[in-house]
Amino acid sequence: MSTLLSLVALGLTLFPNSLAVPAAANARIERRATSSILTSEINSILSSAASVPSSDASAASSAYNAILTAVEDASPTASPTSIPQATAIVSSAIAPAASPGSFYDSVVQLIANSFLPSNLGQSLSGLVNGLGVIGPNAEVNVNTRSPSTTIYPKKQSTDAPYSLTEAQLRQVIYIPSGFTYGQKPPAILVPGTGNTGYETFSANYIPLLTGVSYADPVWLNIPGHLLGDAQVNAEYVAYAINYISGISNNQNVSVLAWSQGNLDTQWALKYWPSTRSVVSDFVSFSADFHGTEVADIVCPYFPQLPCDPSVIQQEYNSNFVSRLRENGGDSAYVPTTSIYSATDEIVEPQSGTGASAYLNDARNVGVTNSEIQIVCSAQPAGGVYDHAGVLFNALGYALAVDALTHPGPGQPSRLNLGTVCQEVSAPGLSLTQVLETEGALVVSAGFLLAYEPKLFKEPALMAYATS
Repeated sequence: MSTLLSLVALGLTLFPNSLAVPAAANARIERRATSSILTSEINSILSSAASVPSSDASAASSAYNAILTAVEDASPTASPTSIPQATAIVSSAIAPAASPGSFYDSVVQLIANSFLPSNLGQSLSGLVNGLGVIGPNAEVNVNTRSPSTTIYPKKQSTDAPYSLTEAQLRQVIYIPSGFTYGQKPPAILVPGTGNTGYETFSANYIPLLTGVSYADPVWLNIPGHLLGDAQVNAEYVAYAINYISGISNNQNVSVLAWSQGNLDTQWALKYWPSTRSVVSDFVSFSADFHGTEVADIVCPYFPQLPCDPSVIQQEYNSNFVSRLRENGGDSAYVPTTSIYSATDEIVEPQSGTGASAYLNDARNVGVTNSEIQIVCSAQPAGGVYDHAGVLFNALGYALAVDALTHPGPGQPSRLNLGTVCQEVSAPGLSLTQVLETEGALVVSAGFLLAYEPKLFKEPALMAYATS
């Protein structure tokens, strides 16, 4: 509980009452005088914890709690005045660094420059105090409509078994009051590691898709902020696909996912084949279909120190990733639009055909793999975008809309790239929304540190995936 108390203290530090507006920054990144001291302190905490005998969970817990306490020293002291300035700040904050604590140093720099979600304090307070968060960030929602056909315990005989009850699976789906139940095409938003669906998408694709004719968004607020076993996380996705279609007059759905949400979606499509026939489009942002070679930046010194289960599973060639990619899992199951950035600091490699986000198309369902720096080379939309930045990138948005409004995946060839590539962010998004989108990484960092139990080895593969 001490780690959680530190986490809520961080939220209250950043949001003591209503949000105060920090002084506008000049065209520079705000680096607090204590930044280098803080980085040194974090590295010292980590190295000290790693020096104790392996499997000492208490020492690791104390270390993560100490890092949270250190991060509490950060507070917003400046704010960018334009979206191009904001992206320049992010570019500086994510610059490669050799120290094990560099990810958390980047988080401190984002906090100092007001890259924060507006609901952070409420989310953390609810977690610590055991309060049931209500509204669009709730993990427990009342969805009383029954699907038109049976989807639980299985929709078809070849589907994998669920380890969760139907009530558990259904309650994570947040359905806005304006949802049309099939009058418009449903779109399911799946979050990334350390986030709920609302935390990932509230400042980008929820407002961008609300009120349009070609999409009707709902989102998944998965317990544990997607830090538990990714195989279980995928169960929520599989159920949501069939459930939302089943209460929407059996209309096909689209899935838009960020980060780990893509792995979970691909796993669901592989092991719950009933989902494939009801998914028209899978739009993927910053995917790690092959895991990442730098998973240790969020869990330094693993396996000497324990790590969150789903982070271990996202290591490059982990058992989870290797099993996913076997027997055609490295190819799309449904029309897929994959959008990613070569400057992603969380997922590497992320360029060329070796990009972790790159999917093959052995089934000829239709796949486009769009590296923004190639499609919009030397133009604003092809600049430096980090892991979260792809969510507000103008090319990513244009490809998502193209996918949702045409059969098959989004095609760069159908876009007016001369216009699209000149935009830094999706049309209609404000500076505040860009800052809040980047703030998803701040949320992730807090919950990555707070999540328990952490593990010293990867979760075992489910029986259905080994038979």
